[in-house]
Amino acid sequence: MDKNISEILFLLGENHDEWNNAVAPPIYQTSNFCFPDVSSFRNAFRQEKEKPLYTRGVNPTTSLLRQKLAALEGTEDALVLSSGAAAIAAAVINKVKQGDHVLCVQHPYSWTNTLLTKHLARFGVSHTFADACDTAHFLSHVQPETKVIYLESPNSITFELQDLKTIAAFAKEKGIVTICDNSYASTLGQSPAALGIDIVVHSATKYLNGHSDTVAGVICASKENIQSILGSEFLTLGAICSPMEAWLILRGMRTLQLRVERSSSTAHTIFQWLKTRSEIEKIYFPHDPKNKQYDLARSQMHFSGGLLSVCLKASSIQQMEKFSNTLEYFRMAVSWGGYESLQLPVCTFYHNENERHHLPWNMVRFYFGLEDADVLIRDLENAFSQWKS
Repeated sequence: MDKNISEILFLLGENHDEWNNAVAPPIYQTSNFCFPDVSSFRNAFRQEKEKPLYTRGVNPTTSLLRQKLAALEGTEDALVLSSGAAAIAAAVINKVKQGDHVLCVQHPYSWTNTLLTKHLARFGVSHTFADACDTAHFLSHVQPETKVIYLESPNSITFELQDLKTIAAFAKEKGIVTICDNSYASTLGQSPAALGIDIVVHSATKYLNGHSDTVAGVICASKENIQSILGSEFLTLGAICSPMEAWLILRGMRTLQLRVERSSSTAHTIFQWLKTRSEIEKIYFPHDPKNKQYDLARSQMHFSGGLLSVCLKASSIQQMEKFSNTLEYFRMAVSWGGYESLQLPVCTFYHNENERHHLPWNMVRFYFGLEDADVLIRDLENAFSQWKS
């Protein structure tokens, strides 16, 4: 295990002497913090963004998690919120006002789309969705009013990447804030801040927690940006991560590297196997040498995660349903990052093959969990055999 990661996950911020020598960090499961006199109470109010007063703001359990997350992401500070969607919303809202413009990758996460099209639009913030695989084409959509460039690299279904370093350098020259969703790659798989991205957001529900039992979001950025969000959107809107959820994520992060490496290794193994299958029409995987963005993936990602998508040579939605319904080890669910392997059949969003959608009805996204790769391959092989019958 890399020494720096070990120091962050097992040593950073862990004051065992103050915890009665407990091995695992304690949960400060309290709403309030009390004070011995008026003077100290007054100081606590004045330092509400830095020290415990009320768990809606600062709590020792969430503060420890923030410290570790910032170190993993390579930023000065971090915030933990109640969901990935909350993290995205707080980060974007903090940087825009009426009359501003947001340039966003096309087909972003559904709740990012909703934030821009249904909520910020109500308050006079405009937006443009554009294909960001071609950097010059994407940046040609920047307007004088553009204040935020929002990225997802890779995105979580078709895995398009953006050239983070080039876009970040361009944005800095223009005084535009860059925000990147790093949920696919995790804090270990990619370092957007090192490439110049201003604000990095995550769904901590996924790899960071890793046990399919917690929903949370993360914002990693400079201390200035984090303090701005904390003092405004975070404290005002109250989308906090509770001490219990923060503790569960701290627990999950103890095994983060082992889990992500196992999941990624299994994805590579099954990717190689899928390439040999006649049932496959197309594979979506960032580190596929045939992927036109393969060189970019290798240059800015440390490794791929445990997700890939396939399109099958199916003749109907009913055939896709039969394939997915036959799988035993791949549970149908929308997230990823836990022990369990998952499938997301896109035909779920269709009633018939003629409906319009940016994703094809014959696509399935797979997350490869911690089961043995040969078990998962046998499951897929069985589904293929029954699919043809």
